[in-house]
Amino acid sequence: MAEKSKRQVKGPVDAMVVPRYSGFSTFARLPRIDEVDSFDVAVVGVPFDSGTTYRPGARFGPSAIRQASRLLRRYDPSLETQPFTWQQVVDAGDITCNPFDIETAIAQIQAAALELRKGNHRLIAIGGDHTIALPLLRATRAGLDSLAVLHFDAHLDTWDTYFGARFTHGSPFRRAFEEGLLAVGKNVHVGTRGPIYSREDLDDDARFGFKVITSDDLDDLGAAEIVKQIRHRVGETPLYVSIDVDVMDPSHAPGTGTPEAGGITSRELLKMLRGLAGMNIVGADVVEVAPAYDHAEITSLAAAHMVYCLLSLFAKEARGHSDGGVS
Repeated sequence: MAEKSKRQVKGPVDAMVVPRYSGFSTFARLPRIDEVDSFDVAVVGVPFDSGTTYRPGARFGPSAIRQASRLLRRYDPSLETQPFTWQQVVDAGDITCNPFDIETAIAQIQAAALELRKGNHRLIAIGGDHTIALPLLRATRAGLDSLAVLHFDAHLDTWDTYFGARFTHGSPFRRAFEEGLLAVGKNVHVGTRGPIYSREDLDDDARFGFKVITSDDLDDLGAAEIVKQIRHRVGETPLYVSIDVDVMDPSHAPGTGTPEAGGITSRELLKMLRGLAGMNIVGADVVEVAPAYDHAEITSLAAAHMVYCLLSLFAKEARGHSDGGVS
């Protein structure tokens, strides 16, 4: 860690020199991956939405989130971190995804994620529809003894098939269970609500080892108790955080493909994310931003702040395990 502590980190473009509305549109105006010698965390776009079952358009999510991230600043007072200073964060661009062949696209995403993760780097993927979680989980699970999933979503995403297709945005966590990617009894859905196909959906989900915490549970228990339950269930198991923006109410995230009434607020979601500080988070995604249905960048702004919060969590963990952090 001594060598890392002396490394000079390249941060965002100085907003006092270059106005936020100008310059290259990387996430938070951070350096591109080819502009640094090494990095700790990569933000990577996955512009793929061929697995959607209702409104398409999440392929344009990465560019919308990057645009909305221009206003992010260097210090996070909520977690008392400097996410762009205590670690080297880069924008790794977009992963090329075949828009006509889902299985080919999944293989491309998995290969690219594996390459970016070499050297124990962390990834935060910005999507794209929730299909991308499966190849990202495959890449994250490689080299780990176990992996838990914390899944913020209005939907379970453990359904089997749509029109005979096994790989869709409604099935990534069922496929992940079938492939043995998930730690038994350590996985949690948060924010689910709305109609489902049958009671069997819930029975299957329980069989896959998920605990379900609904939007109504948040009203009844509060964010602090929900976080307490998550921490108790996951423990020290390496954790992958997957955030579908439709976990938020349509008033907070209108720009998404399958909105459901009765969701949580962006404030509640950020509070729960901050409550994960100190957990062993090894990767994450923020998905299902479909800007064509957005209004005044409401959804992409919320998504950008989710990514920022995740970066702060990584920075806090990195600072706690270093001899002073990077300079």
